[in-house]
Amino acid sequence: MPHVSIKHFPAPLTNDREAALVSAVTKAVTDAFGCDEGVVSIAVEAVSPESWNDRVYLPEIVARKELLRKTPNY
Repeated sequence: MPHVSIKHFPAPLTNDREAALVSAVTKAVTDAFGCDEGVVSIAVEAVSPESWNDRVYLPEIVARKELLRKTPNY
């Protein structure tokens, strides 16, 4: 607890940039929940644009819109 799942279009994400992303998200999560970073898990997954609608947009954004705290601008 807690777990964060980040899905994105394939992009050149260097190891340093991915580490910085994970570090920033970990800090935000530990600050918000007041938990130790050792209990945070983070997944980073590239999803092709062709699969985005079926794998992410419909099941996670449209079907679970009540859980969204930030919505996309499209």
